[in-house]
Order: sequence, then structure tokens, then C-alpha cells
Amino acid sequence: MTALIIDGLQVDMPAGATLLDALHELGLEVPSLCHLEGLPPYGACRLCMVEVTDPDVPGGEPEVVAACTHPVKEGLVVDTAGKSAASVRRMMLEFMLARCPESAVIQSLAAEAGLEGSRFPTDGDEDELCILCGLCVRVCRDLVGASAIGYIHRGSDRVVGTPFQLNSEACIGCMACAAVCPTGAVRIEDVNGQRILHTWNTTVQLHNCPQCGEPFAPEPMAFLKEQVPVSADLWGLCPQCRRQKTVDQLELVHDFDFHR
Repeated sequence: MTALIIDGLQVDMPAGATLLDALHELGLEVPSLCHLEGLPPYGACRLCMVEVTDPDVPGGEPEVVAACTHPVKEGLVVDTAGKSAASVRRMMLEFMLARCPESAVIQSLAAEAGLEGSRFPTDGDEDELCILCGLCVRVCRDLVGASAIGYIHRGSDRVVGTPFQLNSEACIGCMACAAVCPTGAVRIEDVNGQRILHTWNTTVQLHNCPQCGEPFAPEPMAFLKEQVPVSADLWGLCPQCRRQKTVDQLELVHDFDFHR
């Protein structure tokens, strides 16, 4: 185990853990909009900045680092409320406010930091909600394995989208991107038997339940039939019909046992 000090409290963490893991172990909260358990650390939002003092560094000057990517180290001293770290977090929130002035999530975090606005001008779409945290890109690539979306352009023109911002044939319509988005920037709706992923300019056909006829699951996800442990007579049914059929089967088994 690795022992370190965070805000005057000692915590022992296993090798390979990050400072963010250590903070959570102590019940200390810092914003971390680009972090998701199960995905490799990315350090995009820069809101989890803390000050660390390494005992092995001559002079012992504190350094500002991202807690989500910085590994724990024996004897490390961490200050979550250091002036330099707090200044960086406030600066990043100002950038995000300028980019996404209408985001309720960013407005809330800014208010907690004592910010009433941003000194930077708002360019482009004032309804923008994407903070470029990369969670949607990473979950699609690293967990789903589809790689249907990615970063486009660079610098201030950087956006997330499909190749050439056209309908993506790689998208399976699983909605994982929308589920992990911290600001609600990914817009998806099911209309007339189709799943329309407005943000990705992509439409996916939905599978109709053979029992009730209601569309409920993306056709491209049919490959899961061989991977999900569902009996053959339940596969392809919508959740409601599947539950009802399961109840009916259990009642038949109960009646059979009762009358034996």
C-alpha cells in the first residue's frame, strides 16, 4: 500500500491508484467532468486540479496536477484547496462558461466556485453544451468498440462528430454517448421506428417487438443475441413483453408443481 497525506489526512492506497481515487476514498469531492469509472484517465476538463508536494523533489515546491491522471506516491502531500489549484479550476470554469454559457452543470459549478460570469467572450453557438470532455468519444471507442464518433478540427474549432459529420454506419444506436455526457449535449430521440441521433447526424432503424409490435431496440445491436444470456423464446421481445412472458412462465411452473 502507498501512504500519502491529503488535506492533513493520511490515506493508504494500492499501487496504480490515482489521486482522484484517494480523494474519493477520503470522501473528498472535486469536480471531474471527464472522469468515468471503467475508462482510462484522460485529464480533459482540468477541474480536478490539486497541489502536490513530492518529498523526492528538491526544494519541495508544490506542483499543480490533475488528480484523475496523477498516480499516488509514497509520502506525497496533497492540498485540494491550494490557491494555485483553485485558480486553475476557476480559469477552466470561465473557459467553459464562455463556451457553454447556458449549461446548467457549468453554471452550478461556477456558482460553487464563486464565479458570476466569464471574462472571456462567448463565440459561436450560445446553446452549445459540449465541453469537449471526450467521454462520448472514449466510451464509444473503448467500451462499446464502435468508434463511431471522434474529434474533428483543432483548437477553438474542435468539435465531436462523425466522420465528415455524415450518417455513421459504425453507430449501433446504443445511446452510451448520451448516457455518459455530463452536460446533456447529446440529443437522441426515437421517432416512427427510428432512433435519430441528432448530434451525430445519424439515424438507426429500430427492431420491432414481435409480440406487441412496438419498436424498442436498434437493429445494429442484433449481434448481442449471441452474447446476452437470454432464452430463445425471450430474445427479441421488448422489456415489457419479456417481463410478462417471464411472469406467465413462472405461473405455469407454479401451477404444475402445485397440482402434482
